[in-house]
Amino acid sequence: MKRPSANIHSNAKIADSAIIEPFASIHENVIIGERTHIHSNVVIMDGAVIGNDVTIFPGAVISAMPQDLKYKGEKTGVEIGDGTIIREFVTVNRGTAAKMKTIVGKKCLLMAYSHVAHDCILGNNIILANTVQLAGEVEVDDFAILGGGTLVHQFTRIGTHAMTQGGLLLGKDIPPFVKAAREPASFAGVNSIGLRRSGYSNEKINHIQDIYRLIFSSGLNYKDAVIKLENDIEESEEKQIILTFIKASNRGIIPSYNSGK
Repeated sequence: MKRPSANIHSNAKIADSAIIEPFASIHENVIIGERTHIHSNVVIMDGAVIGNDVTIFPGAVISAMPQDLKYKGEKTGVEIGDGTIIREFVTVNRGTAAKMKTIVGKKCLLMAYSHVAHDCILGNNIILANTVQLAGEVEVDDFAILGGGTLVHQFTRIGTHAMTQGGLLLGKDIPPFVKAAREPASFAGVNSIGLRRSGYSNEKINHIQDIYRLIFSSGLNYKDAVIKLENDIEESEEKQIILTFIKASNRGIIPSYNSGK
């Protein structure tokens, strides 16, 4: 259903079951999927691909030009996955030549005033609480939760099932399954409550805790801790996820609390 008072470009492709409220503005080269609900005063700009069952609340701006001086007008875009909820005044900028698109996965919740900059890649089932700010080319893996007001430096990566304290200033990578808190951002334990809610058994959570005791509490540097982890800890999917993440980290992972202090 498209309200006559909405401003919809003739080249936009909008599913018949989508709802476009009055005073929404849909630009050229936009695709909007089935049952998606675009509220009043939303602006969806060139290059946006919005999936099915997405809800976008008033004041949000999707696929505006990136705030990057290197951007030269390339035809880039934004992808929003099925079932994602985007609350009031969220901004998601389109990509640059670096990755050509910004991606927000399925069933994410982007709370009011959060910002996703150019070329960010967000997985599925992610929560950005109010006023979270992601700089360019940040990666956030599935099921991560970022507390309100978290500020994330460009090129930082946040692992699956990780969680940040509200107001955190983040310039290092957060490994999978952990909590980050304090100033500077440091390891604050395993996200055991979040893991239980996601169906992880106590046995798996204890296994993850053993891995991070070795990494953060053994007194070894990270390189030696990784070698010991490979040799001494029993094999598991979680172990491989953690090892792969740490080995691929370009910015380095957050420190333990003691070393951070």
